Amino acid sequence: MKSPASKLTATELTATKLTATKLTAKRATEDAHSLDRKPAQAQAKAQAKEQANFSLANELGGIELLEASYQRQNFSRHCHEGYTVGVIETGAQRFYRTGGDHTAPQHSIILVNADEVHNGRSATDFGWSYRAMYPLPQQFARVHDELGGKSGDAPYFPEPVVHDKPLAELLRLTFDTLSTSDNALLRESLIYTSLARLMSRHGASRPVEKTLRPTVQLALVKQFLDDMPAADVSLDALAKLAGLSPFYLIKQFQRQYGLPPHAYQIQGRIRLAKQMIRQGGKLLEVALACGFHDQSHLNRHFKRALGVTPGQYAREVEASRPRG
Repeated sequence: MKSPASKLTATELTATKLTATKLTAKRATEDAHSLDRKPAQAQAKAQAKEQANFSLANELGGIELLEASYQRQNFSRHCHEGYTVGVIETGAQRFYRTGGDHTAPQHSIILVNADEVHNGRSATDFGWSYRAMYPLPQQFARVHDELGGKSGDAPYFPEPVVHDKPLAELLRLTFDTLSTSDNALLRESLIYTSLARLMSRHGASRPVEKTLRPTVQLALVKQFLDDMPAADVSLDALAKLAGLSPFYLIKQFQRQYGLPPHAYQIQGRIRLAKQMIRQGGKLLEVALACGFHDQSHLNRHFKRALGVTPGQYAREVEASRPRG
């Protein structure tokens, strides 16, 4: 027979085991909650790194500017009516242009020609940041004319990525000045100098031999999508317009213009949305008028192409308006 003391010891041991079991269960619950929180915390941390500041410089009739830091942003294939001239500040960007993928490391300059299909994503695990401007062909042509070049001529940049430290520093100075100085003479001087130096050092004539001549059928489809981007048109209707089979139309249209008809239509709708926002349109009205299902549909495509939301774009457009 066990003594009272040994019974007490057994009771204490039982209590200790129960306590240990409860503590183990509590720790397991806390660990599970911690594991649940970690993805959310990681997502919040990643989202904090997704920053994009869009602005408009009024020089040369208005130039769009972007200063951004991205980790998870994945630009869809798209095109701009303006050129892309950007400097990589940190990390590296990988992007498609002229039929292949290219990597732009820190301090390099990204060059994308107007209406040239491209995309963009991080080339590193920790993202990338950059500053860019989007001058229109007519703005480049204006600078080119004043330099004594052929009237109305805009440059073609054959290299998607260039390493030109003096030019990168000049572009940084231009971006800094446009964001901090109201000195009109200094702002205009830096823009003219940057664009002129960019053309003289890295511009060329567009290679005619690499430009495919569109067929009449494809040109008809493109003209329809350019003229009426908001139209709810089917692939069958476009194929009938061109006199081609739907499959052949998709294949040949993408080969000619870099995007299939539907994606090309989305780009036209985004351009129309930008135009309407500049004219003061309300975002929901803009979305519906441009052929998007709703405002969130517009937001998704707008940000995937431009890196900012329509709301950000609208605020900067409003902030850039002259105050009477």
